[in-house]
Amino acid sequence: MRAAIAAALLFATAAMAAPAPDEVLKASPASDWHRLDPAELLVMQLKTGRVVIQLAPGFAPRTVGNIRKLVQDGYFNKNAAIIRAQDNYVVQWSRDPEPPTKGGWVEFERRPSASFHALKDPDTYAPQAGFDGDFPAAGDGKSEWLVHCYGMVGAGRDLAPNTGNGAELYAVTGQAPRHLDRNITLVGRVVQGMELLSALPRGAETMGFYGKSAPHVPILFLRIAADMPAADQPRLEALTTASKSFAAYVEARRNRGGPFFIRPAGRIDVCNIPLPVRAAP
Repeated sequence: MRAAIAAALLFATAAMAAPAPDEVLKASPASDWHRLDPAELLVMQLKTGRVVIQLAPGFAPRTVGNIRKLVQDGYFNKNAAIIRAQDNYVVQWSRDPEPPTKGGWVEFERRPSASFHALKDPDTYAPQAGFDGDFPAAGDGKSEWLVHCYGMVGAGRDLAPNTGNGAELYAVTGQAPRHLDRNITLVGRVVQGMELLSALPRGAETMGFYGKSAPHVPILFLRIAADMPAADQPRLEALTTASKSFAAYVEARRNRGGPFFIRPAGRIDVCNIPLPVRAAP
């Protein structure tokens, strides 16, 4: 009995002593953070504020290239709107009423990269899951792909796999729909303003589309951050996923300490590790 009580006290003390994720971030050196390139950021302006999206050309070069062209041509600056908000799933936007769906590409996966760092935890949907640069990813040794975590952005498509060209985009706003992995091209992730998308009224039509009773949410403009005046560009930095601070951050989320957590999980899912992003100094 005494041994059991001592072990319980030791466990509780260790849990309370473990740093919280916020404490790890607060202690991280500036060298473990990197500035997000404004040439890789999209700024989507809504009436309620702006949403900033970091693109992933390393995973979907053709689709991202077409998104850049559409944005610079002003495609999303006229009659563009958020047309769908499905509960616990996605928010979707495009030109209103219908975007073109020809000329798309199948960029669901790519060859493995040395920059992929797998977690030690098992994953339900892939042999390995972890991070590649700033993005959550998975792999099987033969290929690598981005995964549908909260905030990830993909190119909507029709039934044919090659119909997603970036003219219609969505952001994951619910529990990670990992069954979509390798079925839709993911092009990036939301790094600022996610609360503006997740708080939108849910669409009443099938699959959360807005009907006549719920008008679409207009997009005022969508621009590449580097093309905006310097004073208007978002200045953001992210914690480098190959850094010691990120490893400590993952461990802190894997084994939550403090007085609230009685039983730390001891493992973690890749989608339960939001990449820290903050305003750059």
